Amino acid sequence: MDYNELKDQCIAWIRAWFDKNGPTCTAVLGMSGGKDSTIAAALCAKALGPERVIGVAMPQNGQGINDADEICKYLGITYLCLPIGAVTDACEALESCIPGGKFSVQTVQNIPPRIRMTMLYAVAQSSNGMVANTCNLSEDYIGYATLFGDAAGSFAPFGRLVVREVRGIGHALGLPAKWVDKTPDDGLPHSSPDEQKFGFTYETLDHWIREGICEDDEIREKIQRMHRRNRFKTEILHIPAFDPAFPIHY
Repeated sequence: MDYNELKDQCIAWIRAWFDKNGPTCTAVLGMSGGKDSTIAAALCAKALGPERVIGVAMPQNGQGINDADEICKYLGITYLCLPIGAVTDACEALESCIPGGKFSVQTVQNIPPRIRMTMLYAVAQSSNGMVANTCNLSEDYIGYATLFGDAAGSFAPFGRLVVREVRGIGHALGLPAKWVDKTPDDGLPHSSPDEQKFGFTYETLDHWIREGICEDDEIREKIQRMHRRNRFKTEILHIPAFDPAFPIHY
Protein backbone atom coordinates (compact mmCIF):
# COMPACT_ATOMS: atom_id res chain seq x y z
CA MET A 1 0.00 0.00 0.00
CA ASP A 2 1.19 3.53 -0.81
CA TYR A 3 0.89 5.23 2.59
CA ASN A 4 1.99 8.59 1.20
CA GLU A 5 -1.03 8.50 -1.10
CA LEU A 6 -3.31 7.39 1.74
CA LYS A 7 -1.94 10.21 3.93
CA ASP A 8 -2.70 12.73 1.18
CA GLN A 9 -6.22 11.33 0.78
CA CYS A 10 -6.86 11.73 4.51
CA ILE A 11 -5.60 15.32 4.48
CA ALA A 12 -7.75 16.15 1.46
CA TRP A 13 -10.80 14.50 3.06
CA ILE A 14 -10.41 16.46 6.32
CA ARG A 15 -9.94 19.72 4.42
CA ALA A 16 -13.02 19.05 2.25
CA TRP A 17 -15.11 18.04 5.27
CA PHE A 18 -14.32 21.28 7.06
CA ASP A 19 -14.88 23.35 3.90
CA LYS A 20 -18.38 21.88 3.75
CA ASN A 21 -19.29 21.74 7.45
CA GLY A 22 -17.28 24.50 9.11
CA PRO A 23 -14.94 26.56 6.91
CA THR A 24 -13.74 28.67 9.85
CA CYS A 25 -13.92 25.98 12.54
CA THR A 26 -11.10 24.48 14.55
CA ALA A 27 -10.51 20.76 15.01
CA VAL A 28 -10.69 19.69 18.66
CA LEU A 29 -9.06 16.41 19.67
CA GLY A 30 -8.63 14.54 22.92
CA MET A 31 -4.88 13.94 23.20
CA SER A 32 -4.23 10.65 24.97
CA GLY A 33 -0.62 10.49 23.84
CA GLY A 34 -1.44 7.38 21.82
CA LYS A 35 -0.83 6.89 18.12
CA ASP A 36 -4.41 7.59 16.97
CA SER A 37 -4.83 11.02 18.55
CA THR A 38 -1.25 11.97 17.62
CA ILE A 39 -1.62 11.00 13.96
CA ALA A 40 -5.13 12.47 13.70
CA ALA A 41 -3.87 15.77 15.14
CA ALA A 42 -0.99 15.78 12.66
CA LEU A 43 -3.38 15.23 9.76
CA CYS A 44 -5.66 18.03 10.97
CA ALA A 45 -2.68 20.37 11.29
CA LYS A 46 -1.68 19.57 7.71
CA ALA A 47 -5.24 19.96 6.42
CA LEU A 48 -6.28 23.09 8.31
CA GLY A 49 -3.07 24.64 9.59
CA PRO A 50 -1.83 24.11 13.16
CA GLU A 51 -3.47 27.35 14.30
CA ARG A 52 -6.87 25.70 13.73
CA VAL A 53 -6.21 22.59 15.85
CA ILE A 54 -6.69 22.23 19.62
CA GLY A 55 -5.36 19.22 21.52
CA VAL A 56 -6.87 18.54 24.94
CA ALA A 57 -5.30 16.29 27.58
CA MET A 58 -7.75 15.16 30.26
CA PRO A 59 -5.90 13.09 32.88
CA GLN A 60 -7.78 11.28 35.60
CA ASN A 61 -6.49 10.90 39.17
CA GLY A 62 -3.18 9.05 39.09
CA GLN A 63 -2.90 9.30 35.32
CA GLY A 64 -0.18 11.14 33.41
CA ILE A 65 -0.52 13.12 30.19
CA ASN A 66 1.55 10.54 28.28
CA ASP A 67 3.58 13.05 26.19
CA ALA A 68 0.44 14.95 25.13
CA ASP A 69 2.06 18.32 25.79
CA GLU A 70 5.21 17.35 23.92
CA ILE A 71 3.19 16.07 20.96
CA CYS A 72 1.15 19.28 20.71
CA LYS A 73 4.33 21.36 20.88
CA TYR A 74 5.92 19.25 18.15
CA LEU A 75 2.86 19.71 15.91
CA GLY A 76 2.56 23.42 16.72
CA ILE A 77 -1.07 23.11 17.81
CA THR A 78 -2.80 24.62 20.84
CA TYR A 79 -2.48 22.49 23.98
CA LEU A 80 -4.97 22.43 26.85
CA CYS A 81 -4.87 20.32 30.01
CA LEU A 82 -8.20 19.80 31.76
CA PRO A 83 -7.83 17.33 34.67
CA ILE A 84 -11.07 15.41 35.16
CA GLY A 85 -10.34 13.69 38.47
CA ALA A 86 -12.66 15.87 40.55
CA VAL A 87 -15.51 15.47 38.05
CA THR A 88 -15.01 11.70 37.92
CA ASP A 89 -15.02 11.50 41.72
CA ALA A 90 -18.23 13.55 41.86
CA CYS A 91 -19.96 11.22 39.39
CA GLU A 92 -18.83 8.09 41.21
CA ALA A 93 -20.07 9.56 44.51
CA LEU A 94 -23.60 9.43 43.10
CA GLU A 95 -23.66 5.62 42.96
CA SER A 96 -25.49 5.46 46.29
CA CYS A 97 -28.45 7.18 44.61
CA ILE A 98 -29.09 4.43 42.05
CA PRO A 99 -31.02 1.17 42.62
CA GLY A 100 -28.72 -1.26 44.41
CA GLY A 101 -26.50 1.58 45.55
CA LYS A 102 -23.47 0.59 43.52
CA PHE A 103 -22.16 1.09 39.98
CA SER A 104 -20.89 -1.92 38.06
CA VAL A 105 -17.17 -2.15 37.29
CA GLN A 106 -17.85 -1.42 33.62
CA THR A 107 -19.94 1.62 34.54
CA VAL A 108 -17.06 3.08 36.54
CA GLN A 109 -14.66 2.37 33.67
CA ASN A 110 -16.90 4.21 31.19
CA ILE A 111 -17.48 7.35 33.27
CA PRO A 112 -14.10 9.00 32.43
CA PRO A 113 -14.39 8.57 28.62
CA ARG A 114 -17.87 10.12 28.70
CA ILE A 115 -16.67 13.01 30.85
CA ARG A 116 -13.82 13.57 28.40
CA MET A 117 -16.20 13.77 25.47
CA THR A 118 -18.37 16.23 27.41
CA MET A 119 -15.29 18.40 27.95
CA LEU A 120 -14.24 18.14 24.30
CA TYR A 121 -17.66 19.38 23.19
CA ALA A 122 -17.48 22.15 25.78
CA VAL A 123 -14.14 23.28 24.35
CA ALA A 124 -15.44 22.94 20.79
CA GLN A 125 -18.64 24.89 21.44
CA SER A 126 -16.64 27.67 23.08
CA SER A 127 -13.96 27.73 20.35
CA ASN A 128 -15.97 27.41 17.14
CA GLY A 129 -14.75 23.83 16.93
CA MET A 130 -15.59 20.38 15.61
CA VAL A 131 -14.72 17.33 17.71
CA ALA A 132 -12.68 14.54 16.16
CA ASN A 133 -13.43 10.90 16.79
CA THR A 134 -9.97 9.32 16.69
CA CYS A 135 -11.04 5.67 16.95
CA ASN A 136 -9.77 3.33 14.24
CA LEU A 137 -11.64 0.53 12.46
CA SER A 138 -9.80 -2.20 14.36
CA GLU A 139 -11.05 -0.85 17.70
CA ASP A 140 -14.55 -0.18 16.36
CA TYR A 141 -14.79 -3.66 14.85
CA ILE A 142 -14.54 -5.36 18.25
CA GLY A 143 -16.28 -2.61 20.20
CA TYR A 144 -13.21 -1.29 22.01
CA ALA A 145 -14.71 2.17 22.43
CA THR A 146 -17.17 3.76 24.85
CA LEU A 147 -20.53 4.72 23.38
CA PHE A 148 -20.96 8.52 23.79
CA GLY A 149 -17.35 8.59 24.99
CA ASP A 150 -14.41 8.16 22.62
CA ALA A 151 -16.86 6.62 20.13
CA ALA A 152 -18.49 10.05 19.68
CA GLY A 153 -17.34 12.93 17.49
CA SER A 154 -18.30 15.03 14.48
CA PHE A 155 -15.82 13.47 12.04
CA ALA A 156 -13.79 10.26 12.12
CA PRO A 157 -10.73 10.20 9.85
CA PHE A 158 -9.78 6.64 10.86
CA GLY A 159 -13.25 5.11 10.79
CA ARG A 160 -12.35 2.98 7.76
CA LEU A 161 -8.68 2.35 8.59
CA VAL A 162 -7.18 -0.51 10.59
CA VAL A 163 -4.25 -0.08 12.97
CA ARG A 164 -1.53 -1.01 10.47
CA GLU A 165 -2.85 1.60 8.05
CA VAL A 166 -3.03 4.32 10.70
CA ARG A 167 0.58 3.55 11.66
CA GLY A 168 1.57 3.64 7.99
CA ILE A 169 0.13 7.15 7.71
CA GLY A 170 2.00 8.20 10.84
CA HIS A 171 5.30 7.09 9.36
CA ALA A 172 4.44 8.73 6.02
CA LEU A 173 3.90 11.98 7.94
CA GLY A 174 7.42 11.64 9.35
CA LEU A 175 6.25 11.54 12.96
CA PRO A 176 8.67 10.14 15.56
CA ALA A 177 8.47 6.35 15.77
CA LYS A 178 8.22 6.56 19.57
CA TRP A 179 4.69 7.94 19.12
CA VAL A 180 3.58 6.06 15.99
CA ASP A 181 4.69 2.66 17.29
CA LYS A 182 3.80 3.24 20.95
CA THR A 183 2.20 0.19 22.57
CA PRO A 184 -1.57 0.85 22.69
CA ASP A 185 -3.13 0.99 26.15
CA ASP A 186 -5.83 3.02 27.90
CA GLY A 187 -3.29 4.84 30.09
CA LEU A 188 -5.15 4.15 33.32
CA PRO A 189 -3.29 3.28 36.54
CA HIS A 190 -2.49 -0.43 36.94
CA SER A 191 -3.88 -1.13 33.46
CA SER A 192 -2.39 -3.38 30.78
CA PRO A 193 -1.78 -2.99 27.04
CA ASP A 194 -4.76 -3.45 24.72
CA GLU A 195 -3.50 -6.69 23.21
CA GLN A 196 -3.16 -8.32 26.64
CA LYS A 197 -6.79 -7.46 27.33
CA PHE A 198 -7.94 -8.84 23.97
CA GLY A 199 -5.96 -12.06 24.02
CA PHE A 200 -4.84 -11.44 20.43
CA THR A 201 -2.77 -8.86 18.57
CA TYR A 202 -3.84 -5.98 16.38
CA GLU A 203 -1.87 -7.66 13.59
CA THR A 204 -4.11 -10.71 13.90
CA LEU A 205 -7.24 -8.55 14.06
CA ASP A 206 -6.22 -6.45 11.05
CA HIS A 207 -5.41 -9.59 9.08
CA TRP A 208 -8.91 -10.92 9.78
CA ILE A 209 -10.64 -7.62 8.91
CA ARG A 210 -8.77 -7.05 5.65
CA GLU A 211 -7.96 -10.55 4.41
CA GLY A 212 -10.61 -12.62 6.21
CA ILE A 213 -7.91 -14.97 7.48
CA CYS A 214 -7.22 -16.09 11.06
CA GLU A 215 -5.41 -19.39 11.48
CA ASP A 216 -6.42 -19.80 15.12
CA ASP A 217 -10.05 -20.97 15.28
CA GLU A 218 -10.52 -19.93 18.90
CA ILE A 219 -9.25 -16.40 18.29
CA ARG A 220 -11.30 -16.07 15.11
CA GLU A 221 -14.45 -17.05 16.97
CA LYS A 222 -13.61 -14.58 19.74
CA ILE A 223 -13.13 -11.74 17.25
CA GLN A 224 -16.41 -12.56 15.53
CA ARG A 225 -18.22 -12.79 18.86
CA MET A 226 -16.90 -9.40 19.99
CA HIS A 227 -17.90 -7.90 16.65
CA ARG A 228 -21.46 -9.22 16.86
CA ARG A 229 -21.95 -8.08 20.45
CA ASN A 230 -20.64 -4.57 19.86
CA ARG A 231 -21.88 -3.76 16.36
CA PHE A 232 -24.56 -1.47 17.81
CA LYS A 233 -21.87 1.02 18.88
CA THR A 234 -21.19 2.06 15.29
CA GLU A 235 -24.71 1.85 13.91
CA ILE A 236 -26.84 4.89 13.24
CA LEU A 237 -29.49 5.52 15.89
CA HIS A 238 -32.41 3.19 15.25
CA ILE A 239 -35.66 5.05 14.55
CA PRO A 240 -38.99 3.34 13.79
CA ALA A 241 -40.37 3.53 10.26
CA PHE A 242 -44.15 3.94 10.20
CA ASP A 243 -46.51 2.89 7.43
CA PRO A 244 -47.78 5.13 6.02
CA ALA A 245 -44.81 7.37 6.67
CA PHE A 246 -45.33 10.75 8.30
CA PRO A 247 -44.32 13.59 5.95
CA ILE A 248 -41.02 15.39 6.46
CA HIS A 249 -40.37 18.64 4.62
CA TYR A 250 -36.84 19.87 4.01
